[in-house]
Amino acid sequence: MDQVRNHFLSFSQFVIISSVMRWKFSSQYEKVEKIGEGTYGVVYKARDRLTNKVIALKKIRLEQEDEGVPSTAIREISLLKEMEHSNIVRLHDVIHNGNKLYLVFEHLDLDLKKHMDSCPGLSKDTRIIKLFLYQILCATAYCHSHRVLHRDLKPQNLLVDRHTNVLKLADFGLARAFGIPVRTLTHEVVTLWYRAPEILLGAHCYSTPVDVWSVGCIFAEMVNHKALFPGDSEIDQLMKIFRVVGTPDEGNWPGVTSLPDFLSSFPKWRPKDLAKVVPTLEAAGVDLLLKMLCLDPSQRISARKALEHEYFKDLDEEL
Repeated sequence: MDQVRNHFLSFSQFVIISSVMRWKFSSQYEKVEKIGEGTYGVVYKARDRLTNKVIALKKIRLEQEDEGVPSTAIREISLLKEMEHSNIVRLHDVIHNGNKLYLVFEHLDLDLKKHMDSCPGLSKDTRIIKLFLYQILCATAYCHSHRVLHRDLKPQNLLVDRHTNVLKLADFGLARAFGIPVRTLTHEVVTLWYRAPEILLGAHCYSTPVDVWSVGCIFAEMVNHKALFPGDSEIDQLMKIFRVVGTPDEGNWPGVTSLPDFLSSFPKWRPKDLAKVVPTLEAAGVDLLLKMLCLDPSQRISARKALEHEYFKDLDEEL
């Protein structure tokens, strides 16, 4: 137990070592309204009284509040404050209030899920889809170059400025700092739809390809205006993936049969023609999607390499 406790900072220690957490919460931030329930807790729209700017307050749900704030989480969040990119939601500060931990982010009021729901014509706008995908990949490549993974990428984590079509990624690095809970604060099950097959098969070691898989799923969803793999359990998620891209074996994914949750009894599906799965997508887009949804993570295209794909060749004048 003493060893476990050594990995935590008490709230009093937390205040001493982190100057940004010495401010009185109520004197600087005024909550305006609750925006929603995120993977890690409640998100509020708020106003910074010092700058008069609107910000987003993410109240982190701590699994062991009595123990204090995990020191590993403090280190991870501190690193995220150094991440600066035009397509990443800026983490302005980390504060504490009593026994609560808050992250202070720049505020955008629309996510890609809401944007797709309110604009069914988006799936027909090939230019915007290409522009959005490029920005997602730019931010993902930047984070990967700084050794930061997301692990839980989904349309709800992509924020959009509807006036400029600038897209920004949110929640990068939080999975490593806090873990991915099975359910949200309101007991909503955290979606599996964008989760990479190596995670679903129980791999203990995985890396940047997990995010590229998620981006591929989001790409297909923008094109088809519906989720590509809408599974309702981990096994159902795997089956939906295998029905489209084929069931993995040692031939197309060396080492897959050694993963903890791989079963030799999995149905043996052959891969579908992806051009028929996303029928409105141009040939270059289908080729890129195929490379992003490669079962073997070691052969999956990187975010940086994806940015060089011919699918984006006509975007130069947009950027």
